[in-house]
Amino acid sequence: MIAADKRKAIFLLHQEGMQVREIARRLKLSRNTVRTIITQAGAMPPGERAGKQQVDVELLRRLYQACDGWVVRMHEKLVEEHGLKITYPTLTRMLRDLAISHPREERCDRVPDQPGAEMQHDTSPYEIELLGRRTKVVASLLYLRYSKRRYLKFYRTFQRFRMKCFFHEALTFWGYAARRCIIDNTNLARLRGTGKAAVMVPEMAVFGAHYGFEFVCHEVLHSDRKGGEERSFWTTETNFLPGRSFQSLEDLNAQALEWSTVRMEHRAQTKARIVPAKAFEHEIGYLTALPAHLPAPYRVHERDTDQYGYIAFDGNYYWVPGTQRDQVKVLEYGDRLKLYRAREGVAEYPIALDGIKNAQFRPEGLPPPRHHAHNRRDRTQAEEKHLRSVGAAVGAYLDFVLPQKGIQRHQLVRKLLGLSRRMTPELFGRSIERAHKYQITDVATVERIAVLFLHQGLGELPRPEIDEAFRERAAYQEGSLTDPPDWSLYEDHE
Repeated sequence: MIAADKRKAIFLLHQEGMQVREIARRLKLSRNTVRTIITQAGAMPPGERAGKQQVDVELLRRLYQACDGWVVRMHEKLVEEHGLKITYPTLTRMLRDLAISHPREERCDRVPDQPGAEMQHDTSPYEIELLGRRTKVVASLLYLRYSKRRYLKFYRTFQRFRMKCFFHEALTFWGYAARRCIIDNTNLARLRGTGKAAVMVPEMAVFGAHYGFEFVCHEVLHSDRKGGEERSFWTTETNFLPGRSFQSLEDLNAQALEWSTVRMEHRAQTKARIVPAKAFEHEIGYLTALPAHLPAPYRVHERDTDQYGYIAFDGNYYWVPGTQRDQVKVLEYGDRLKLYRAREGVAEYPIALDGIKNAQFRPEGLPPPRHHAHNRRDRTQAEEKHLRSVGAAVGAYLDFVLPQKGIQRHQLVRKLLGLSRRMTPELFGRSIERAHKYQITDVATVERIAVLFLHQGLGELPRPEIDEAFRERAAYQEGSLTDPPDWSLYEDHE
């Protein structure tokens, strides 16, 4: 195929009066080729295409349904069973043109990269080794599209309040916000709808307005609309996480802050070799400046002061100054707690470090409280040991009834211990044995079993009376159509 420029040159040389022989000699072409190009006035000849393959549309629809949409199998059946000479690319094109197969996804809108116009946010789950133990965390990352700045932080869990705290922390660190924030169709900010039709949660819409931006959802399956955010997570996985060790969640976030706001700030990025710190200096003039003292988001909790002067919050105990046991209002911020009593602030505490539970905290500079809670873990090892010493039947019952953890376990052990002290070991053991036989876990029912034993003189309890006329009842007749229950558990103990 002779290029278009060469064809045009041949025609121009002919118009200037050069002979065909001379043109052919200089351009190293045959004279017949030169004559043909001159006849075509130097234009490219139209491409020749074989006739279109004609295939019955109804046949394609039937095969598409019969093959469950697998076009490769359709192609095999058309060639082998129907004798059609059709290539696979031609078949896929025909299915698309006839709207038989699923149409291709619409393309994303190309948005110009303008300073101050856009930032992007998303989260990504990771499993990171913290102090030698694999731990699931959620990474939250905010990305300024124009200047390529990032702010990265990890959380144990991520919900709407954590999202608001993260935005406050990141935007106040920068001091500026872009006009809109591109997010996926997450329920943390979206109320209903998707993409352009998405309606934001009023709470999040008002939150964004306070910081001078609005949330915008991209279309479904169009994650490339926030490609800078996706690329930032890839950089996190390939540059930040490898080769680093973390002692705790606080250590992880400290290293993430240094990496995202210091190291990556001065590193040239993209093919254009953009340095985020320098690009941000130019972008500042287009961003929305945030007020110097913007209030941080918080949520309110109600707590009662216990007899020792503490309130419980997230598995820890915080002392309330004073001598009263009034109800306290707790304001939870992203990094601290504020305690209010009768609209008066009485104490402020930093939120306990990750992993610390069942600890006591009190304000610095104040004398320690005179009393503190003992045995706050509700341990019942001694009570359980005493119960097991009553007999093997009691031990087997405890193994059955105590698989769960927490307060209910301790309460059940203490109730059983109290019940055992109100009767003889023989009566308690037989009552527990019968409760285990019928899988009873309610202590009040166990006590009623003991009362029945007493009425029978510690003999065998009679079998419950059954009215055989129950088979004539309408409810029984209706239920007789279902599978019969399995009574083998009870028959084995008769």
